[in-house]
Amino acid sequence: MLVLGLDPSLSCTGWGIVRVEGLRLTHIANGQVATDAKVPMADRLNHLYDAIAAVIAAYEPDRAAVEEVFLNKNPQSTLKLAQARGAVLAACGRAELPVSEHAARLVKKAVVGTGGAEKAQVQAMLKVLLPGAKIEGADAADALAVAIADAHLTPR
Repeated sequence: MLVLGLDPSLSCTGWGIVRVEGLRLTHIANGQVATDAKVPMADRLNHLYDAIAAVIAAYEPDRAAVEEVFLNKNPQSTLKLAQARGAVLAACGRAELPVSEHAARLVKKAVVGTGGAEKAQVQAMLKVLLPGAKIEGADAADALAVAIADAHLTPR
């Protein structure tokens, strides 16, 4: 089973795909989709949608997992995150992928063992769980963590 993990953000959305075979995880691919802050919002969201739709078409995952939205102190940041998340979820919906949502603390706990883990701890654990994987950046690492957490948390 292929699981697509997604870490939505308007500035840079991370994605990562792992193969799940029983308890075994194998890295398939990962990447990041950046948008230009100077471009109108509708165009940025369309770019995210198209890029994630292309990833889905290329790798044909069986399911997707997305980090749940969290509230920022800045309402504008929360709104932008929610819009990016909507574009990503729409791409999954168009492809008829089942989508699970996981809280950031639960993702960290599933990958590292503690919900209060720092990003560096998550990235170090990814190297252990997915040896040899070339991770394209912090957002791609977060997306791979979401995919791994989904593999551990979602009943098959």
